[in-house]
Amino acid sequence: MIKLIVGLGNPGRQYEKTRHNAGFLFLDRLVSELNSAWVNESRFDGQLAEIGVVGNKVLLLKPGTFMNRSGQAVGKVARYYKLAPDEILVIHDELDFEPGIAKLKKDGGHAGHNGLRDIIAHLGTKEFYRLRIGIGRPPVGRVVADYVLSEPSRKDWDLMLSAFDFAESYIGQIVAGDIGMAMNKMNSR
Repeated sequence: MIKLIVGLGNPGRQYEKTRHNAGFLFLDRLVSELNSAWVNESRFDGQLAEIGVVGNKVLLLKPGTFMNRSGQAVGKVARYYKLAPDEILVIHDELDFEPGIAKLKKDGGHAGHNGLRDIIAHLGTKEFYRLRIGIGRPPVGRVVADYVLSEPSRKDWDLMLSAFDFAESYIGQIVAGDIGMAMNKMNSR
């Protein structure tokens, strides 16, 4: 069962709608749709919200640090609430998937994603779940950092929103612990 859902992104208005903030954007939708609200929690270096999903209380976290320090907030929340790594779902942007794709997996490396790298370092394990939201790769010659920190085109934005819708339709299953079933369905699409 998932007890903490973490969305990755960078704080600040200039990053709000960038590709790299896919995790923040997804959680903002959940909070809005489920009539919750973000609360600044300085002791956790981030913002927390609480939602109810299929009768389960779930914490949502947006780290207040920049992406490469995301593990600081995740580690603090996990220790405070005594969460096992397999009770944590991290939502992040994925260069290796085209916009419109959302896939679920457990463990694995960081594949160069600095937010995941820091979470692995702070949790001391890779054994947490990841919901990967496709953002596609930049065109040849464009710097990856510039690409992920830029806003997607209207077409790519619409595709990202469809990936959010698709992923959100499985959140109940994921939170309830039917992760294997959700993974099979999501990843076979």
